[in-house]
Amino acid sequence: MRVILVPVANRPESARALDTAFQLGARLGADIVGCHIRPHRESAVKMPSLLGGSGSEWAALTKGWNAEKLSADAQVLFSQRAERAGYRVARRPSSTDETIAIWQERVGSPEKVMPIVGPMSDLLVLSRPAARGGRLASLFLMEALLHSCRPVLILPQKKLASPAQHVLIAWNQSAEASRAVAMAMPLLRAATSVSIAVSGTENAPGPKSSHLQRYLAHQGIAASVQRGRGRDAAKEIESAYEKQSADVVLMGAYSRSRLRELIFGGLTDHMLHHSKLPVVMYHSG
Repeated sequence: MRVILVPVANRPESARALDTAFQLGARLGADIVGCHIRPHRESAVKMPSLLGGSGSEWAALTKGWNAEKLSADAQVLFSQRAERAGYRVARRPSSTDETIAIWQERVGSPEKVMPIVGPMSDLLVLSRPAARGGRLASLFLMEALLHSCRPVLILPQKKLASPAQHVLIAWNQSAEASRAVAMAMPLLRAATSVSIAVSGTENAPGPKSSHLQRYLAHQGIAASVQRGRGRDAAKEIESAYEKQSADVVLMGAYSRSRLRELIFGGLTDHMLHHSKLPVVMYHSG
């Protein structure tokens, strides 16, 4: 992974996301791109969108904002975090092997900007919305998952000691899980340990955990398997996370409907909104 993207505002959750991104960047040899999304001056203008969209919600949430001040504050936060991590802030990618921090500002809404900046990164880092409020954080997180076409590291409301050193793969034989593994392969190769969590019997179409183990072995990755009884996938993943001393869960984001309000259900919804575990999710659309 060479490019890690962090949406930035002058808020504690952005500070945590930046700290984690710079930690990962130092380990993976990746540049860190901080992107601040500024609302249009006429923020009350309703923006057209697909599937109901979130442009109107963004306009309502940002109405009355002092966009210039918020942008300046966000840039200061990014520069401070970059300096603390030993990253030089630059305007463009380096022609050398030096890892750098790049600041970007985009005018629009997350719905419009994420499909542009997301696919031009290898990993996005965001914080999980707080239990109360968090509408803006929820909006950014959903747009990142739906439109970035890249893995998204979703952090809990606390700083991680060693992000993605011990990875637990939530495996269910699905194409979504397979794609998540493929997209996150640089994280898996850099991890100290990798394990696989399986909930219930593996009698669905698709590769079993033993096939995944063999595939990972081809990549030079030794992985253990933690099996559950299939009674409660979420609880069994959380149990495996504790038993394997993991520090992040890797999984596919499974959609149950094309409608935005129902796009994520079941285990995906639990890991997004109810679990406190850090998770790398990949939604392929």
